[in-house]
Amino acid sequence: MRAQLMLLDRDPGVVALACRPVELVWRKNGGRVVGHAPQLMARLKNGSGLLVDCVGRSGPSARLAGRARIVTAAAEAAGWCYRFAEPPDPVLVANVRWLAGYRHPRHGAGPWLPRLMAAFGNPRPAVEAVRELGDPIAVWPAVFHALWSGVLRVRLNEPLHERVTVSVARQEAQAA
Repeated sequence: MRAQLMLLDRDPGVVALACRPVELVWRKNGGRVVGHAPQLMARLKNGSGLLVDCVGRSGPSARLAGRARIVTAAAEAAGWCYRFAEPPDPVLVANVRWLAGYRHPRHGAGPWLPRLMAAFGNPRPAVEAVRELGDPIAVWPAVFHALWSGVLRVRLNEPLHERVTVSVARQEAQAA
């Protein structure tokens, strides 16, 4: 669940997150009361919501699959979505966990942003641009923050290293 929470935190379409924010309660045939609290909720930029239950590689249990029909209907009635999230790729999780360490604004690209955008205007190995830009102690955190926030992009399903190819994210390239 932590990995899914971290991935949602990085998603630019998500503006707020909560763990088990709501419990749905209903009566089954026969009158027995049943409840379910989805593990995560994301509030999306468009104002809607996303309820998420994390499942293992083998998918949801029969019990959860049965409850999912009710949760899906309730979510849709509220204008939200509901989905299962399987465990993400371990390399992706390791990379995003690393970048999450640089999400705090103190690492923000700030004055580095125009220079980062120019340096990575054409895809290139990260270390080449960092060396070109100046003091690596100051530049690397700005690069990692820009990768976390989506200003710069890298293939997160491959291990991060100093020679990884980095480029300006498409949305930034179009906005420039």
